[in-house]
Amino acid sequence: MKNLFHITALSFSLCAGAVYADDQQTGLAELSVSDSRSDRPLGGFIWYPTAQTGSTETVHTNAVWQGIDVIKDAAPEAGKHPFVVLSHGMYGNAMNQTWLADALVDEGYIVAAISHPGTSTWLRDADHARALWDRPGDISRVIDHALTDPEISPFIDADRIYMAGHSLGGFTAVALAGGRFDPAAFDAFCASDAADIGCKALANWNVAQSDDDRIEMAQDLSDPRIKAFAVYDLGGTQTFSPGSLAAIERPMLVMGAPVDIAGMNLDTESRALSTLLPPAKVTYMEPETLSHFDFMGVCKPAGFEILQTEEPGDEIICRDGGAARAQDHAMIVKATVAQFQ
Repeated sequence: MKNLFHITALSFSLCAGAVYADDQQTGLAELSVSDSRSDRPLGGFIWYPTAQTGSTETVHTNAVWQGIDVIKDAAPEAGKHPFVVLSHGMYGNAMNQTWLADALVDEGYIVAAISHPGTSTWLRDADHARALWDRPGDISRVIDHALTDPEISPFIDADRIYMAGHSLGGFTAVALAGGRFDPAAFDAFCASDAADIGCKALANWNVAQSDDDRIEMAQDLSDPRIKAFAVYDLGGTQTFSPGSLAAIERPMLVMGAPVDIAGMNLDTESRALSTLLPPAKVTYMEPETLSHFDFMGVCKPAGFEILQTEEPGDEIICRDGGAARAQDHAMIVKATVAQFQ
C-alpha cells in the first residue's frame, strides 16, 4: 500500500487517548489488503479522523447518490481510535455505507470497508460467490491488515474493534459472532419456502451444494477480536443453527426494517434472530419508518427517476431516500454508537 496515511514523524507522537478536535475532518484513503490470499484480492476504503485543514472534495457521489466531503490521504489524527469494519449487502460495494463511515468518523472511529469478491457490484465471479464462507474471512483479513500494517496499526485500538453489516453483510456479522451454518436447517427451511429471497440467492450462487462446500460453510468462522456487532436488516438467519446463536456471547444490535420493499421476511430474519440470541446480549430495534435500503446512502432528488429510467426496478432503492432517509440515518448512527461504546 503506497503512503496510505502519509505518516510523518509527528503522526507517530501518539497520546494515550485520542482527543477529537472541534475542527476535525474526515480523511479518506484507498485500502488494499496485501496477504497470502492472492486468489481473493480485497480493495476498498478507509475513513478516519484528521485534524489536517485544507480543501475538501466530495467523493462517492454521482447523479443518484449524495457523497461526503473528505480530505484525501490526510494525516490521521494522533492517538488510538476504535475501529469498525463494514460489510455490504448482496451486490453492494464498499461505498454503500459511506454515510455511516463519515458519521462514525465524527465520533472518533476509524472505519474500513471492502467490496466482497463474488457478491459485490462489479465483482460477480461465480466461484467467489459460491464460497460464501470467505465473506466473514474477508472481514478478518481487513482486521489482520489494520493491526499489522505499519501505516495503520499505530492508530488502531486493538481492544475496540467492531463490525456492522447490512443484509448479506448482516449474515456475515452473525457468522463472525459465532453463528454456525447448519446444512440440515438450511435444507429444511428452503424446502418449505423456496421463494424466500435468501434461499433463491443462495441457490443461484450454488452455495452449499456439495459435501465439501457444506463442510466449509459449517466451520467456525468467528473472530474473537470483534467486541460488538450491528446487524442491519439481515438475510440468512435460518441458515444458522439455533444452538450456535444461543451461545453467542458478544453484544449485538439487530435492526429490522418493517417497511417491506425488498421482500425481506422479518419473522424469519431480524425478529427471529433477536429471539434466538441470548436476551442479555441482544438489542432489537424495529423503527416503523425503516426500509431495507435506508441503510444505504441518501439519494439526490433526481435519483428515483434516473434509476427508473436507466435501471427499471432498481428505483425502489431511492424510495423515500431523501430527507426521510437522512432522519433514519441519524437514528441508526445513534443506536450504533451506543452499541459500540
